[in-house]
Amino acid sequence: MVQKAERVDPSRAGSRTRGGASGAVHSGKPIGNITRGTTNPNRMRRLDRWLTGPQAWRLRRAADPLVIDLGYGASPATAVELFERLSAVRTDVRVAGIEIEPERVRAAKALERAGLSFHVGGFEIPVPGRPVIVRAFNVLRQYEEADVAAIWSLVQGRLGPDGLFIDGTCDEIGRRVTWVALDGGGPLSLSISMRFGGFALPSEIAERLPKALIHRNVPGEKIHDFLQALDKAWLEAAPLAAFGNRQRWTAMCRSMLDGGWPVQDGPSRWRLGELTVGWDAVAPAP
Repeated sequence: MVQKAERVDPSRAGSRTRGGASGAVHSGKPIGNITRGTTNPNRMRRLDRWLTGPQAWRLRRAADPLVIDLGYGASPATAVELFERLSAVRTDVRVAGIEIEPERVRAAKALERAGLSFHVGGFEIPVPGRPVIVRAFNVLRQYEEADVAAIWSLVQGRLGPDGLFIDGTCDEIGRRVTWVALDGGGPLSLSISMRFGGFALPSEIAERLPKALIHRNVPGEKIHDFLQALDKAWLEAAPLAAFGNRQRWTAMCRSMLDGGWPVQDGPSRWRLGELTVGWDAVAPAP
């Protein structure tokens, strides 16, 4: 059963956390709400290949390769996939799946192995250590936009050096995906990733924007300007459609970069149907 979303107060974690920066231990009720829990195998592949691609340096550099899959859902499949994919980067990676629903954790325990564990908890992240990656996908969608900043702050406070928090959203089978990447100082970027042939205009990704942006796709907001610019660049690249959508998407990304948008990464990522832009270019108005 999905709970009615309650407000999230970061101070709740601070008052019940002990053990110091290197090994916080949280006691008391988990912070957060039970999600619908819907998930499918391979749903997170687009994000995971970004974590094992341009962001892999964070895991390689980490003194403690602890990774958190926060709110993995009714099935632990995507947590297991995350562990297997990140193991190719760091053989000693430790992935901890966290769910607020105890029955989901009990069901996942049978899949535990060296480096992979499952725990009852919420945004307080009740495991020792300071994670280098925290992935929360399709979790914040059920909260109010006004709660996002508090949730972000709570998780950011648990990150280790060079740590990254991913707040993302995707469709049921992972063909349309967006995510915000944050470090301890704040949001860094917005990424979108779409399956070629599965859309007419890139702005269709708007229905899968993270909670911080999904209600801001209106005139006067930066995210609206960004999506409109994407559509314009996509339509202008139409002559390249004869060579395939990969070439057309790459041309769109190049046009956005040439037009002054702070596009990150490069053609090797663009060819995957992916585009990452600096957060300042899409951040919501105060």
